[in-house]
Amino acid sequence: MKTAAKILAVVLVLAVLAGLGSCFVVTRENEYTVIRQFGKVVSIRDTAGISFKLPVLQDTQTLPKTVLLYDLPVSDVITKDKKTMVADSFVLWRISDPQKFIQTLNSSVSNAESRLSSLVYNAMKNTISGMNQTEVISGRDGALAAAIKEGVTGLEQYGIELIAVETKRLDLPDDNKEAVYQRMISERNNIAAQHTAEGESEAQKIRSETDKEVQVMLSEAKAQAEILVAEGEAEYMKILSDAYADRDKAEFYNFVRSLDAARESLTGEDNILFLTPDSPIAQVFYHN
Repeated sequence: MKTAAKILAVVLVLAVLAGLGSCFVVTRENEYTVIRQFGKVVSIRDTAGISFKLPVLQDTQTLPKTVLLYDLPVSDVITKDKKTMVADSFVLWRISDPQKFIQTLNSSVSNAESRLSSLVYNAMKNTISGMNQTEVISGRDGALAAAIKEGVTGLEQYGIELIAVETKRLDLPDDNKEAVYQRMISERNNIAAQHTAEGESEAQKIRSETDKEVQVMLSEAKAQAEILVAEGEAEYMKILSDAYADRDKAEFYNFVRSLDAARESLTGEDNILFLTPDSPIAQVFYHN
């Protein structure tokens, strides 16, 4: 009897400890703790720490609180210019409202991923169908992903927040990839040739206008030079006229000119100047 009593006491102690243990709920930093009573959600704990629940009557469930990654299935999309491209993308998302998440998706992450797959693919299809193939390729620096993310709507009703849509690969099907690349290269070469031709035409236009301006400037300069020469000659003739009009000035002028002529004749070394008495230069030296 004593042994049976001891065993019963141990069992009761263990039952009490088990009951007490089932009263504690540990909520981690990276998760939500959902408290259910008879299948109905009565509480959602989102703060890390230890809390309490009713043993036996209440049970717990956890949902991820961190950012989750979902790799979308590889799919084909068609551009505005009817070109098929292969899209391989993934999304980053998290549960923002666990209550709505539980009510609409039955607490299932896989259900959430299924909805994400459908909504993101539709947004991607609609976005790319409004763009040419070249625009899709050039938009892979982030503009395309932003446009797709903006096109995803309706996730709020599921308690889901879409953080980012990223494209791992957005390429051409293997069977026509080379042909499309060659066509794109040809188009780029045509565009480059057009720009080069326009640049050459503009350069020729600038050169023609510059040559015309230079010719005008030269003509104006030449005309101005001729005017100045004419004015100089007129002034020279006026000075000569004034000089010969006065006897004293005329004699002095003749004297200076004779000296200049004699100087010009005596260039070099050991030169002798022979003059006849009636020479204008000799008249300078014999002038009384």
